[in-house]
Amino acid sequence: MRKAARRLVFAVLLASSTFVAHAKEAAPLDSNPALEARVMAVAEELRCLVCQNETLAASQADLALDLRKQIRSQLQQGRSEAQIIDFMVQRYGEFVRYRPPFNPTTALLWAGPFVLLALAAFVLATNIRRRRPGALPTPLSADEAKRLDDLLDDGVRRR
Repeated sequence: MRKAARRLVFAVLLASSTFVAHAKEAAPLDSNPALEARVMAVAEELRCLVCQNETLAASQADLALDLRKQIRSQLQQGRSEAQIIDFMVQRYGEFVRYRPPFNPTTALLWAGPFVLLALAAFVLATNIRRRRPGALPTPLSADEAKRLDDLLDDGVRRR
C-alpha cells in the first residue's frame, strides 16, 4: 500500500512539474503608472502580429512584449502616440492597426457588410413580393385534372 501511495505522489509531482516549467514570470510594470497607461493606450490601437486577433496590450506573445517595450522607450524619448503609431505602420504596414482608418484601400472592409446586408434585404423583399399572400394557384387543365384523379384512384386501390 505504501509503495502505491509513493508512486501516486511521485506521478502527481512529475505531472505538475511540467506546468511549472512552462510558466513565465510576470512582466514588471513601469515604475511610472502614467507612462504605463500611455503605453497601454497605444498598444490598444495596434494589432499583435503573431496572434492577429488580439491587441498588443492583450497579447502575451514575445513579439508583443518587445513591441510594448519599444513603445515605452519611444514615449520616454518624447514621441507622441500618433508618431509611434505612424512608425509602426511604416515598419509593419497598415495591417498593424487594430482599427484601420476609412480610406480607399479599406473601403470594402468597412462598407462590405452593409452592402451585403442591403443585397440580402433586396433579395428578401423581391421574394416576398413574388409570393403575394392570398393569391390562388393557377387551375389545372382538364388533362392534368384527369391524370390527378387517376393517380389518386390508384393510390386508394393499393391500400
